[in-house]
Amino acid sequence: MLHWSIESRELPLRFTWKISRNASDAKTNLLVRVADAPTGPAAWGEAAPNVRYGESPGLLLGQFAALQPELSRVGSVAELGAVLAAARPAQALRFALESAYLHREAQRQGLALPQLLGVPAPAAAVPTAFTLPIMAPEAVAAFVQEHGLGRFALLKVKVNQEGGLELLRALTRELPGHPLLVDANEAWRDADSLLCFIEQAGQLPGLNVQLLEQPLPATCADDYRYLHSRTPWPLIADESVTDEADFAAISRQFHVVNMKLMKAGGYLNGIRLLREARAHGLRTMIGCMVETSLGIWSALQLSGLAEVCDLDGFLIVRDEPFGLVHEREGHLTALPQLPQIDC
Repeated sequence: MLHWSIESRELPLRFTWKISRNASDAKTNLLVRVADAPTGPAAWGEAAPNVRYGESPGLLLGQFAALQPELSRVGSVAELGAVLAAARPAQALRFALESAYLHREAQRQGLALPQLLGVPAPAAAVPTAFTLPIMAPEAVAAFVQEHGLGRFALLKVKVNQEGGLELLRALTRELPGHPLLVDANEAWRDADSLLCFIEQAGQLPGLNVQLLEQPLPATCADDYRYLHSRTPWPLIADESVTDEADFAAISRQFHVVNMKLMKAGGYLNGIRLLREARAHGLRTMIGCMVETSLGIWSALQLSGLAEVCDLDGFLIVRDEPFGLVHEREGHLTALPQLPQIDC
């Protein structure tokens, strides 16, 4: 019989994490443990609940408690999948449970996780984007200097309608020509106002926008189809692709798909989403929530399936607890195997 447990972990952040719909100075994530005994060697998975998908730490803790009797009797990946399919927990919890179990399986079989999953091994050093939250334009120069942002080959900028243009102006003044990914988190409400913003931004000297992530709500499919051939900045689907997607429809709205394991609900479904996106001619990206290096380590295991990686979530955490991933000159290096984590 397997022994499962869960605990919450408060994660103070290095700076205020502000996006178009909310702001926070700390996050509460959950750590799931699975082992053959109540104490001793164990495998772990991380859940980063996200309010955008109706998730909260309390909800996930309650769902885990309801699932625990079934989980203790799981004897295979297929059995775990059946339990989760029947219960339909929040996707972040589903990922934590599946990843913990698969980490245990990799350890038990003496395999690297990509071998177990049948995916390419990650590169020795994986480039990541780094994200600037929404801030006052006059704060940008100090933020860029304090965090040494010039070392990242791609910078993501969170924007909203009210201050997005001035934020881009300030960043471009500080780092002219630097490749940018603009992320609006569904801040705009219609295609025409977005195109007006893009036109205004395009006049900023030195602006170099490579990608535009989810500028409108996921419900605005007609607007996205209208934008698809009109925007000079390729569109990334984030909130529009969670654990399921009609990729024939998505390919008429977007150019890139951002798969996050926390919204895909697991490695296995995440791999499926990335492969289906590619099969429909879409470029692929792997993103993250605010996570410890445990969650980022997990995402890096699938990085061989992605063109773009945006895996800076652990760099936002003030006192990252595990040290499973290290960043140098904008590149991430992960430990080849997960050690036994003492939480």
